[in-house]
Amino acid sequence: MARLAAFIVLLIPGVFAAGGIKLMRDSLYGILFFPFPASWVQFLIGLIMFSAGLAFFAGFLLRRDRKNGRVQERFVKKDGSRQ
Repeated sequence: MARLAAFIVLLIPGVFAAGGIKLMRDSLYGILFFPFPASWVQFLIGLIMFSAGLAFFAGFLLRRDRKNGRVQERFVKKDGSRQ
């Protein structure tokens, strides 16, 4: 059950990032969607969506690997606070 929950948690930002890639691609080819007034706005929103999805995915993996002790020394938290 925990693996299914982790899969769902990672699926949502993955779809978000894929949508960002699609928006960026479509703005480069000149395909403009309704809510965006200009191609560069659509590209910027796509870049933000892609960056947010990738950052969430990377943070999730870093947190999981820190918990399991599989990170390099430079990524280990130095303070005694809880992760």
